[in-house]
Amino acid sequence: MRETVIVLDFGGQYNQLIARRVRDAHVYAELLPYNTDIEKIREKNPIGIIFTGGPKSVYADDAPKCDKGILELGVPILGICYGSQLISMMMGGHVEKAPSGQYGKTDIRYDKSSVLFEDMKQDSQCWMSHMDYIDKAPEGFAVTATTETCPVAAFENGEKKIYGVQFHPEVNHTVNGQSILEHFLFDICGAKGDWDMASYARMSIENIRQKVGDKKVLLALSGGVDSSVCAVLLHKAIGSNLTCVFVDTGLMRKLEPEEVEKVFKDQFKINLVHVNAEKRFLDKLAGVEDPERKRKIIGEEFIRVFEDEAKKIGKVHFLAQGTIYPDVVESGVGDAALIKSHHNVGGLPDHVDFDEIIEPLRELFKDEVRALGEEIGLPHHMVWRQPFPGPGLAIRVIGEVTKPKLDLLRDVDYIFRDEIAKAGLDEEIWQYFAVLTNMRSVGVMGDERSYDYTVALRGVTSVDAMTADWARIPYDVLEIVSGRIINEVGHINRIVYDITSKPPATIEWE
Repeated sequence: MRETVIVLDFGGQYNQLIARRVRDAHVYAELLPYNTDIEKIREKNPIGIIFTGGPKSVYADDAPKCDKGILELGVPILGICYGSQLISMMMGGHVEKAPSGQYGKTDIRYDKSSVLFEDMKQDSQCWMSHMDYIDKAPEGFAVTATTETCPVAAFENGEKKIYGVQFHPEVNHTVNGQSILEHFLFDICGAKGDWDMASYARMSIENIRQKVGDKKVLLALSGGVDSSVCAVLLHKAIGSNLTCVFVDTGLMRKLEPEEVEKVFKDQFKINLVHVNAEKRFLDKLAGVEDPERKRKIIGEEFIRVFEDEAKKIGKVHFLAQGTIYPDVVESGVGDAALIKSHHNVGGLPDHVDFDEIIEPLRELFKDEVRALGEEIGLPHHMVWRQPFPGPGLAIRVIGEVTKPKLDLLRDVDYIFRDEIAKAGLDEEIWQYFAVLTNMRSVGVMGDERSYDYTVALRGVTSVDAMTADWARIPYDVLEIVSGRIINEVGHINRIVYDITSKPPATIEWE
């Protein structure tokens, strides 16, 4: 049985990051809601449990609380921030409201006799984010770290194997924080660290073969990283029993439809149905300016096109989807707010004739999907393709979407991506793209005045898109991009660069 660490989600902003950090140590982590039934936790036979942070006070009436019996399972437990306060409260310690919130880098002093901190410098820095603090550790627990304003920055009971840290070891700002997590995983939980993409690929291919047998599988292939990895993984498992339907919406980037055809049909010899549906989508989008209406129209029309093609194919037993773990988490774990409306975790409607959904990537984070793609032989440039929204360029054309606008944006976007690659920044920047704004302004082109569009360039750095910072693209690269756009693409006389982080902005403009 695969060794598993359960991460109980109490609603904090870094909770997916905690699970990712555990997996970075080659230990499988599963994120579950804080109110998961204790019997379900017991059935999973975890080697360790981590309580995450959260935005509430442990004393609030609506504070998320887990079953206290979890602390008595005999499984090592690590509480982080809110999780440590909850452990303290349930075990008889005391949590007090801080005179003021403590956020950001904080000087901390560790007791190096603790297994968690034996690699740390005695005086170091950690990352705090809390309004309450533990002023008294539970009886039988030793205090193992302090700060100027936090008398119990960490505490532990080695005999019970229960540990708590008020700070966030999972974020990069905590010096050597990964080491703290790894001491918990390997020295306290006894993890072997056998979670990697080579073994996952072998296991997944074998599981797909056993589940599917000689039955038929249908996959909507978008050409993005997730569906591409899903397609190749399924093809390696079941070969010609897989059919991929590629719906060309007319909303893709320059040369992408041709690349999808080349890679999947010519290189991998996958059964590929290429549907050119540009006119259908543009007709539906005519006159529509509201971004949410665009999304809904595109999603609904995609389903209609896919249904039409599925009916031609006839009976299939499985519908495959490239759902990944953050999609699953964001669509139903804890009290997370709905941020994106273009996730589709629930599957297509019942009009498509299939018996069951198969989602071979639903346990994986994005970086793990990319690692799996490399492992199974997907071309490097497709594995590292930047994220692309489901509605495509329709939400990068502000206002009404027309073919002339899309063609213009495709040329601009192609130049931007080309120069980013030439500068060697294409794997350094998480996402980079152009937006055709709905604003026109006066300019001078040659000896004449112009009145043309403004293009916005956007580049961000991120780990998982939950938060993002604007990318510091060198000025000389931006200068080359701007010059090429003005000289090679018509009807544009102004280029701006977006320097807004997420939050407060989102990555996309619409």
